Amino acid sequence: MTAPLVLTMGEPAGIGGEIALRAWLTRDEHNPPPFFMIDEPKRLEALAQRLGWRIPVAPVEPEAAETAFTTALPVLPLALKHDVVPGKIDPANEAGVIDSISRGVALVQQGRAAALVTNPIQKKALYAAGFPHPGHTEYLAELSGAKIAMMLATDELRVVPVTIHESLREAIEELSGEKIVATGRILAAALKRDFGIAKPRIAVAALNPHAGEGGALGREEVEIIAPAVATLRAEGIAATGPAPADTLFHEAARKNYDAVLCMYHDQALIPLKTIDFDHGVNVTLGLPFIRTSPDHGTALDIAGTGKANPASLIAALKLAGRMARARRNIEA
Repeated sequence: MTAPLVLTMGEPAGIGGEIALRAWLTRDEHNPPPFFMIDEPKRLEALAQRLGWRIPVAPVEPEAAETAFTTALPVLPLALKHDVVPGKIDPANEAGVIDSISRGVALVQQGRAAALVTNPIQKKALYAAGFPHPGHTEYLAELSGAKIAMMLATDELRVVPVTIHESLREAIEELSGEKIVATGRILAAALKRDFGIAKPRIAVAALNPHAGEGGALGREEVEIIAPAVATLRAEGIAATGPAPADTLFHEAARKNYDAVLCMYHDQALIPLKTIDFDHGVNVTLGLPFIRTSPDHGTALDIAGTGKANPASLIAALKLAGRMARARRNIEA
C-alpha cells in the first residue's frame, strides 16, 4: 500500500470507537495495516480514559498517519454537536456520522487513503435525521455511481447474496436471471481484482430444497437460476449450479469454489456466521475503491463497557489491506 487505511467513526454512541481503540492497542499482536480514524479526538480520549486504556490520540492529516500510528491512534478531526454518552444516541450528532463517511470516500477517491473501513452505524437514528438510504452500501453506491454487490467474507468462506435486505417473500418475488447474472459479473471481477484470483470459481446456490427436484419442489431453478448460470458460463465465468444449499457449505464442498452466489440474505449469512462468527467482514464489491466493515451492529447495550470484541474490525482492517495490495498489483 502507498497510503494508510481510513476508518470512519460510525455511530458515536455505539462500540465503534471502543473497538478502534482496542484494535490500535493490540496492533503488535494482530498486525493490522496502519489506519487513521475520522472522528472527534476529545471523544476518543474520553472513551479511552473511561475504559482505563492508556492510548495517545494524535490529530493528523492523512499523510502523517502512518508515522503517527506507531505511537498514537491517528485521527483526522471531525467535530460533533454534543458530547457523546455511550449507549445513548443523540440525533444532533448524526450529521457527523454521515460526514465521516463522505469524507472517507473522498479521501480514498483522492488516493490519500488506500481503502475505506466503516464502523457500524445506527440506521434508525440516521433515518430520523433525514438519511434517505437503506444503509452504508446504498449510500456508497450513490457517492460512487457504481453497481455494487455485498460480500460477507471470512478466511474459510465468501458469500454474496443476490437479494439483500428484503423479506423472504419479497426476495423470492424479486429474484431474476438478470439479477443473478449482474451479481455474478460483479463477483467474478472482484475476485480477480481485489482477491488476486486469476480464474475464480463461483458456486451458485439453489433456492428450493434439493435444487427444486427438477421442478417438483419449485420452478425457480429451471426457469431462472440455471439459465443465469449458463449465461455466466457463456461469458467465460466458471460458474456451477444451481447446487442444493444444504450440501454447499461443509468443509469438503468449500474446496471446490472461491465464493458462493446465494439467492437471499440468510442463505448466505447463516453458514458464514456459523463457520466463523467473530471474524466475518462485510465487503462492498463493484466500487471504484475498497470498502470493508465489521459484520456486526452498534451494540448500544454494551457500549462504553470494554466488553466489545474487536475481532471483526481487525479482520476488516486486515482484509482491506490485502485487497489494496491485490488491486495495486493488478493495476501496476
